[in-house]
Amino acid sequence: MSPNLKSGLENATTYQEYRTLVKQLTEDGLSTGPEQNADLANYTKLNNRRMKRWDKTIKVSENVQNRIKNVEQKTTWLVITESWCGDAAHVLPAINKLAELNDNIKMKVVLRDENIGLMDDFLTNGNRAIPKVIMIDDASGEVINTFGPRPSEATNLVNRFKAENGGLTPEFKEDLQHWYNKDKGQNIINDVVNKVAELKAVAEN
Repeated sequence: MSPNLKSGLENATTYQEYRTLVKQLTEDGLSTGPEQNADLANYTKLNNRRMKRWDKTIKVSENVQNRIKNVEQKTTWLVITESWCGDAAHVLPAINKLAELNDNIKMKVVLRDENIGLMDDFLTNGNRAIPKVIMIDDASGEVINTFGPRPSEATNLVNRFKAENGGLTPEFKEDLQHWYNKDKGQNIINDVVNKVAELKAVAEN
């Protein structure tokens, strides 16, 4: 296990502890990270509402439940995030719903800007994009898969818009949030379950 990964795990909290932190930051008008301003505080407040809603409403199909419950490999899902990240507010509750289904899966949360070395080991197209889920085999300490920063369909939407417009506009970002709301976490869940299936296939070969 790399020193950055070891340090990240040592600094990590549970999802419930992270939710408590975000709730407190919302009440205090703050955000995670070294930079503090009104925009980041407002994003944190909005994301707290989103996570609260998804914690209550995300549904996991019986088929997916069975696939997750059958995982025998003990793994830790270390999620790199920040409270102001819009994508993370949708992704983390879905990841937690899956992790809660199997005692062999532990979900941990770590803040990006307090763990830059770790983040830089898991860049996306050269960027410190979050959320990033690092799937770690508990027995060996090896990284066996990753997920993020967005589910596959959202990634395709973003890439297509960037290709046509050169960057993301505030209007597109709002449309993306509408997509997340309509999808109800199912693309995230399916993508992660497919990652888990890849792990199982590797373990059996």
